[in-house]
Amino acid sequence: MAKLTKDTLFKPAAPRAETVMDKTSRAARQILDDEKHKRDAKTEQLRKARIARDGGK
Repeated sequence: MAKLTKDTLFKPAAPRAETVMDKTSRAARQILDDEKHKRDAKTEQLRKARIARDGGK
């Protein structure tokens, strides 16, 4: 008889299928993350421009 280990005794769990709601949530999170990165980049650019305009005060 084969030696019993956790790998031979238990079958690996099948990967859970992604539901439509999971796909939608993932897409929405991606869009929000992209918008946040764009907003942060624009804020940084404006901050640098304001500092340059004010003479570094």
